[in-house]
This record gives sequence, structure tokens and C-alpha cells, in this order.
Amino acid sequence: MKEIFERVSIRKYEDKPVESDKIQQILKAAMAAPSAGNQQPWEFYVVTDKEKIRQLSQISPYAACAENAPLVIVPCYRTEGLRWNETVLLDLSCATENMLLEITSLGLGGVWLCAAPLEDRMTKTEAVLEIPKNLRAFAIIAIGYPAETRKQQMRFDETRIHYIK
Repeated sequence: MKEIFERVSIRKYEDKPVESDKIQQILKAAMAAPSAGNQQPWEFYVVTDKEKIRQLSQISPYAACAENAPLVIVPCYRTEGLRWNETVLLDLSCATENMLLEITSLGLGGVWLCAAPLEDRMTKTEAVLEIPKNLRAFAIIAIGYPAETRKQQMRFDETRIHYIK
């Protein structure tokens, strides 16, 4: 899958909205992710409101690039009714990576901005979006048409591979 080797973090976006069919496709990709016991603990907040995006861009010093994104998706996880609470961050990581790969395949750019497991970022994100108490914010994903081009670094390092025969 070429998107694995093409995906990079994009932090600059054109002033152009992301079409609703592309948003739907990104969310479908997220929900196609594996999860422990198939518990699918995710919920997604799709944000196009410029003021809310501005507020989310102030959650941390690293989130400033989100301010000019036309779209932000905030993956959240449920805290109730789960079989394995201890795996929700793994489940949401899989869903988020699927989103980023689909974003790349659609010709868009995106960046994963950390919320979880940092409590202050999580609670600030939840406050901005008025997320109910039974959900926790996992990340802020800024998305848009790229206004920058970057090549992925070669990360393959054979010294990190250990064969046991």
C-alpha cells in the first residue's frame, strides 16, 4: 500500500473545504480499524467551525498548525460498557492511523496532534467541544488540502530487526 510509504505530517493547508464524501470516507477508514474484542470504543467529532478549530489549536504549543485547517476530527473513546478499558488507546491508535492513510489516499494532508494520555490536553479538548463525561478525547487530527509538500523519511533500520530461528 503506497500510502504507508507516502504519508507525512502536513501542517499547512489551502483555504479550501474538505468535501463531505471525503470526510465520510476518512471516518469509514477509521471505523474499519481492528479493536480488542471488536469493542470499537470510538466516537468522532467532526469540526469545521472556525472558532472551535481556533480554540483547539491552542490546546498545546504543538497544535497551533490546526488553526488554518478547514477540518479537524477529534477521535474520542468511550469509558463505559467496554470489555477491555486498558486497550482503548491501542484501539484509537489503530483507528487514527487508518484515518491518516485514507487522508493521504484522498490527496489530502493531515497531522496527528496528541491529546491522550496527557490529562490537561484531553480535558481542554473536551471542554472546547463540550464532550460528555462518558467520552475522552484521544487526539486532534488537522486535515486539509496540502499547502506544502514533503517526502517521507526512510525509516527502515535493519539493526532493529532480530531474527530468532
